[in-house]
Amino acid sequence: MIVDALIPLRGGSKSIPKKNIKLLLGKPLFYWSAKAALDSGCFRKVVVSTDCEQIAQSVREHLSEVEILMRPSELATDESSTESVMLHYAESVDFDVLCLLQATSPLTQAKDLSSAYQLFLDSKYDSLLSVVESKRFFWGKSGEPINYNPAKRPRRQDFDGWLMENGAFYFTKRTPLLNEKSRLGGRIGTYMMSPESAYEIDEPVDWEIVEGLLKRNQSKNIQSKVSKIKVAIFDVDGTLTDGGMYYSESGELLKKFNTRDAHGLSALRKKGIKVVIMTQEKSPSVRARMKKLGIDDYYEGVTDKLSLLKELIKKWNVAFEQVAFMGDDEGDFECLSAVGF
Repeated sequence: MIVDALIPLRGGSKSIPKKNIKLLLGKPLFYWSAKAALDSGCFRKVVVSTDCEQIAQSVREHLSEVEILMRPSELATDESSTESVMLHYAESVDFDVLCLLQATSPLTQAKDLSSAYQLFLDSKYDSLLSVVESKRFFWGKSGEPINYNPAKRPRRQDFDGWLMENGAFYFTKRTPLLNEKSRLGGRIGTYMMSPESAYEIDEPVDWEIVEGLLKRNQSKNIQSKVSKIKVAIFDVDGTLTDGGMYYSESGELLKKFNTRDAHGLSALRKKGIKVVIMTQEKSPSVRARMKKLGIDDYYEGVTDKLSLLKELIKKWNVAFEQVAFMGDDEGDFECLSAVGF
């Protein structure tokens, strides 16, 4: 089954100017939903539909794996429906299922998409939408109760509540999309998301709330990653030193280490974490420092750190996700990208 993800990103935004590329925790707003889609492993491809070259360029810069489909300006007005964007995609691309993702729901996680897609398949739905549970009591504008009897007001714990559409994502089979011109049709299912996912970014105050929630989630993710670490690898220059180059009167190169790092490395080892030093330089002063610290896993003159890392994790029988790496320069980039933390 061919399943694609589509993220509409319109250039015009009145409440928050340039909203879709405005930075949220250092990343453009669209990044969070698009990255979740890529990480979920559900989709043949993730595609951004936009009318704006500035948005397209930002997508290319931040997530090169995401494809871009430019859409005509008449499909990017305030009156244009999201369905019109989906149908424009359907005219250009063949697929079995299309997942519509909203950039304004950056709290969507990869596990939400993968779990929802599995539910979509197992239950043989024609379409599926993300929802959150609401235990609020609703009233119509004419003063009539909608979802409860005021004369028999239920306690919250006894109230089943309703499901509220949170707008995060929708899975739709191609046939009902084309036939009904709607993202929801045929046999419809729901996927329950966490309560905080009810927040969509439409107004500036939403931005502040979601930013706080994202920070909290990132903190949880960091704790989860750190709990798996069995090996901690450190570069030296600029990492365990201040990056400066000091010379004695005789021309000897000196390096400045911080004693607090020594305590930190010792604390890691006491927790059973293997401490490894990996550096491109060959320095007698560094060698002497490692000897004083009692660090036997010291590798100097390493020009290809990633190759050595692969050899070591095989030797130690650990996975990349169980390794932490700290570095500061281009030679460290591949290792920083490969490890768990």
